[in-house]
Amino acid sequence: MWTSAPNSTYTGLGCQRQRQRIFSPESKGVPALRIAIVIERFTPAGGGVENVAWQVAHELARVGEKVTVLTRFADGPCGSSPDSPTVQTLRVPSAWQPLRVVAFSHLAARAARRGAFDVVHSFSRTRRQDLYRAGGGSHRDYLRRSHSPTGALLRQLSPRHRVLLSIEARVFGDPTQRIQCASRLVSDALIAEHGVSPERILLLPNAVDAKRYGSPAAFKAGRRLRAELDEKAERIWLFPASGWRRKGLPLLFEALATIRDPGLRLWIAGRDDPKAWRRTAADLGIADRIRFLGPRSDLEAVYGAVDGMVLPTRYDAFANVTLEAAASALPIVTTRANGAAEWLEGGVCLLESAKNPAALARALASYADPERRRDLGRRGRELARRLDWTGHVSRLREEYRKIVAARVVDRRVR
Repeated sequence: MWTSAPNSTYTGLGCQRQRQRIFSPESKGVPALRIAIVIERFTPAGGGVENVAWQVAHELARVGEKVTVLTRFADGPCGSSPDSPTVQTLRVPSAWQPLRVVAFSHLAARAARRGAFDVVHSFSRTRRQDLYRAGGGSHRDYLRRSHSPTGALLRQLSPRHRVLLSIEARVFGDPTQRIQCASRLVSDALIAEHGVSPERILLLPNAVDAKRYGSPAAFKAGRRLRAELDEKAERIWLFPASGWRRKGLPLLFEALATIRDPGLRLWIAGRDDPKAWRRTAADLGIADRIRFLGPRSDLEAVYGAVDGMVLPTRYDAFANVTLEAAASALPIVTTRANGAAEWLEGGVCLLESAKNPAALARALASYADPERRRDLGRRGRELARRLDWTGHVSRLREEYRKIVAARVVDRRVR
């Protein structure tokens, strides 16, 4: 039997109870909302969705909303100040991923039903919420774009993928749930392939902390890092990702092997095991131009150390590293399969295909000129700085209040 932590205080989905009105300091007399953020892992050290959920929860709490995070794992300075979110940990089995996903969805929904939340916003694949963030796009689209037709079909038969596909099918088929998409790449797929009504979609890009990325301190740390690791390199391109095969590292290796430039280096940051990749690099004769950095908690310094970022991904609903690199004033080479690139039009070099190593090699070679790199980097930074967390959360607060207002109208109609 799945249980929740006995010391947890539960709140609930769209509860109709009367409650004391709480006003946020920045709301100008508008009552604060009781908001549940649902996320499997709540930690500032995580990448992608975990970082987004952390930023959103803390910014919501900072502006005065009453935020509770429903999670199975929490780490970091949670609840350390009056304007931090409350964290409620659910006891979820962790031995087998399909069971874990189903259990977390069940427990999060039960916790929501028992309390007094105005809005439940889920960042994980869960069955019931008011607003579902499709951060990775649809899982079906992910499988189709990331694998061969046969490989995608075989994966759909596994328990893990069947669970994810089943949950998403129910969410996408439920007209009462709103869906948040970070890119048109995702929203268009949901509309065309899953029959989701455009009226249900909130199109809202992720944001970036421009004070962290591209700061004087980041560039200073970057100069030290470059001197320490690759002082003699003329140009360094950074590939910051996990899931290297899907993100295009094989294509990048092929492209690099055709560029006869001894001053060019490639840094690779991420969690993947580099053993097999080292052998591939040696076979291609490029091992001496590649450095594996492993996972990094100081990416702002890594961006400050390099000359450009390259991510020839086969599919990425929204690669957050794209905004981070842009905020760091780096030229970026990526593909149209990266949803984040939509928001940086004119500030990135876009490849039409993730299957053409010659085109990638030409793109990298075209930015050998420092002035051309600086020009693209400046344009990207200007665009990225418009996408900040304050504006992102402001849009979410508007959406939450629309959800609450629509629920009131619906009750009156009934």
